[in-house]
Amino acid sequence: MNRQPVDITVHQQSRVLALTYEDGVQLRIPFELLRVHSPSAEVQGHGPGQEVLQTGKRDVLIESLEPVGHYAVRPVFSDGHASGLYTWELLHRLGTEQDALWADYERRLRDAGRSRDDPMPAAAGAGCASHA
Repeated sequence: MNRQPVDITVHQQSRVLALTYEDGVQLRIPFELLRVHSPSAEVQGHGPGQEVLQTGKRDVLIESLEPVGHYAVRPVFSDGHASGLYTWELLHRLGTEQDALWADYERRLRDAGRSRDDPMPAAAGAGCASHA
């Protein structure tokens, strides 16, 4: 099934990315959720167990949203992060599974003794040697 949205709107004031599909379904994905679940290697690492827990992203904005072919978009976030390619499938999953994704994120924060508003450590999120 093609889950490519027919309309994508960046709402800066409410900090959500709104997706509308041909069947009328609308999804609203908070910028923070998009940022902490970035598919980039900077966030996901290069394999299981190498994920970098993202914090301090509550107020992140999307400065621009660039199309990537006919299959994805690349947001440029206000914290400088711009390496994640969000496929239509990933955006649909983020939009439809938000409750579970937020619960998992909050559990990982608790397990790490961190909060959503903690600043990122200086070295974390700064990229890795293979992407510098």
